[in-house]
Parts: sequence; C-alpha cells; structure tokens
Amino acid sequence: MNVTTLAQANWDRLGDTLIEAIFDTLIMVSLTMLIGGLLGLIIGVLLYTTRPSGILSNRVVYTILNILVNFVRPIPFIILLAFVQPVTVAVVGSSIGREPATFVMVIAATFAVARIVEQNLVAIDPGVIEAARAMGASPWKIITTVIIPEALGPLVLGYTFLFIGVVDMSAMAGYVGGGGLGDFAIVYGYRAFEWEVTLVATLIIIVLVQAAQFFGNWLSAKIMRR
Repeated sequence: MNVTTLAQANWDRLGDTLIEAIFDTLIMVSLTMLIGGLLGLIIGVLLYTTRPSGILSNRVVYTILNILVNFVRPIPFIILLAFVQPVTVAVVGSSIGREPATFVMVIAATFAVARIVEQNLVAIDPGVIEAARAMGASPWKIITTVIIPEALGPLVLGYTFLFIGVVDMSAMAGYVGGGGLGDFAIVYGYRAFEWEVTLVATLIIIVLVQAAQFFGNWLSAKIMRR
C-alpha cells in the first residue's frame, strides 16, 4: 500500500458516516456533561458541607460518599465499562450501543466532578461562610448564594478540564459499539489503513476540545473579574 492509496479515502462513502460519528460524539459528551455534571455537583457539595467542619457536618454521610468517590474515580474507563455491565443492562436494557456507553460515561463523570467540586470548594475562605452563618443564613441559602458563587470561576475551569476527559471517554465508547469519532477513526481509519480518515477524525476532536478550552477559559476569566 503506497502513500497515494492512503490519501484517497472515499469521502463520498464515508461522509455520512463521519457526520453520524460527530453527532454521536456530541450527544454522548453533551448528555454526560449535563447529567454527570449536575450529579457530580450535588455529591461534591455534599462532600464539602458534610465534612467535620462543614455547615451540614455529618460524619456518616461524608464517609460513605468519600469512600464511594475514592472507589469509582480511579477505575480506568475501559475497565469501568466491563465492571458495571450488569448495572448497565439492568438500567438501559443493553450493554452495546450509544446509550449504554453514555450511561457508563455519566457514572465516571459524576464521581470525577464530585472530587473536582469538593477540591474547589475547600479553597473558599471560611470567613465568608462564617459571616453568612452569623447573619442567620440557612445552609441552603449559604450553598446557593455564598459557596457556589464564590467558587464559580474555578469550577468552570474544572468542568472545562473534565470536558476533555469526557471527549476521551467518548473515543473509547467504540469498544461497546457506542460510535463516535474515536470509533470512526479506528474502524474506518486505522483498521482500513486509511491514515487520512484517522487524521480528519483526530483534527475534529482537537478542534472540539480547543473550542471548549477557549470558551471555558474566557468564561472563567469573565466570572472572576466580577
């Protein structure tokens, strides 16, 4: 196989497949960021507020959540796909396809976000929270008007960092038939010896990640300048 052959990928045949792969990636990443981001935010806030010095101090809740996050978060995504297969089948009805892949991505993202949120909230000046408590603010009021707004800028950067990881997970979703750009690059590029196809898929992923990174940096800077 020569270089000329490699440069002649049949885009008339692959064009629709590429568009479908982009769509699959965007769906998986968007749903994961939305659902996993929200669930992770809730767990992260609970980790911060239920710790011994927190406004909702509860050693039992904190210990359970902390152990759960520490258990799930280090598992490589490709192994997590196999590890939670029985749960995936029970919830989604299958372990093959875009929906099962997205389900596992949500699980992985939830616990990654939880730790990111907790680490950013810990950096908040305790004096700000104590001042709100001294004024008689309820825990819910403190969480929504003090804690989250104070950490919003760094949280945006944390979510931006997570977005890159979620795109990486979506690329591995092809192992369970999830589709997406990663699957497209492997099936129609690497395995078919079409280097041009792999290059195009990779460039699209890079553009997607760079766009998210620039937007996250801009939004975070805008928030922190207020």
